[in-house]
Amino acid sequence: MSTFHEIQSPLPGTFYRQPAPDAAPFKTEGQAIAVGDILGLVEVMKQFSEVTAEVAGTLKSYLVGNGEPVDPGQPLAVIESD
Repeated sequence: MSTFHEIQSPLPGTFYRQPAPDAAPFKTEGQAIAVGDILGLVEVMKQFSEVTAEVAGTLKSYLVGNGEPVDPGQPLAVIESD
């Protein structure tokens, strides 16, 4: 039986799915995820904080678009684990 885990924003700011505008995304939907993998960055006043996976599984979906503002505790992505 699969379990779904929401990865939440640790702080308010802007969420980015890739390390730079011209870079590939950290992860894509459907990709395997290991504990500690980087899923994105939250920027606050030019400071970037990594958002990492807390569980292993498959990235089911991002819930926030690239470059969108986020609030602390807001779900950013969903990981499905077995």
